[in-house]
Amino acid sequence: MNTALEFLIHHGYSVIFIWVLLEQLGLPVPSLPMLMAAGALVAFGKMGAGTVLFLAVFASLISDTVWYQLGKRRGARILGFLCRVSLEPDTCVRQTEMSYRKLGWRALLVAKFIPGVSAAAAPLAAIVGMPLWQFLLFDALGALLWSTSYVVLGFVFHHQLEEAADYISQVGVSVLTVAIIALAAYVTYKYVQRQLFLKKLRIARLHPRTLKQMMDDGEEFVVVDLRNVHDYEEDPRMIPGAIRMNPTKIDMRHLDIPRDRDVILYCT
Repeated sequence: MNTALEFLIHHGYSVIFIWVLLEQLGLPVPSLPMLMAAGALVAFGKMGAGTVLFLAVFASLISDTVWYQLGKRRGARILGFLCRVSLEPDTCVRQTEMSYRKLGWRALLVAKFIPGVSAAAAPLAAIVGMPLWQFLLFDALGALLWSTSYVVLGFVFHHQLEEAADYISQVGVSVLTVAIIALAAYVTYKYVQRQLFLKKLRIARLHPRTLKQMMDDGEEFVVVDLRNVHDYEEDPRMIPGAIRMNPTKIDMRHLDIPRDRDVILYCT
């Protein structure tokens, strides 16, 4: 069997715990392949399913409780920080906010499956006032559902995973090397995607000093405040004359935006 899988057999439980803990703390180390590998080892009788799931859930609860407490003490600031360092920074806040609005506490059951939402779910639960006991209950259930799904996948497809590991070994590359290369490629892809987004954004960006000068010159335009609700509550100050609008309600309120002048949008 491949060296990496042998290493997982001998140190698997600690690896699972540390890997999941680091991912849930915000590091870009996807747990999916590790949990699937653990599922395959469960099928081969090398690891215990109950222990794997317990450690994955326990690691998730530790990291999520840290973010919950930070969200309770720092509010929207910690939510903004998490979204800036996540691999989905441009949709993080909005997706999480929409999930909580639609699902309430049930959002915690699916948060770990949704890119960009997992990072911000715990602090947002504290920000919206969810009691700690309720957060721990539903976060644990969500972590159990998430980890079980991938362990079961590894269990069901253990023969295919073993064949893939053997093939990789035959060509002289370890599974660990392939995993590192795949992770690096994914992070690079997300970084490039992010930079392209920012490049497009900069093309249409207006400096605050320019906006102030336009206001002093009496130019006609309309300013729309599109900050998400948590950032607005953290700092309710607005640009004079701006229209306050929740970004999730643009479809319902778009007629409130005048069409006879330039429109300037600003958010967090």
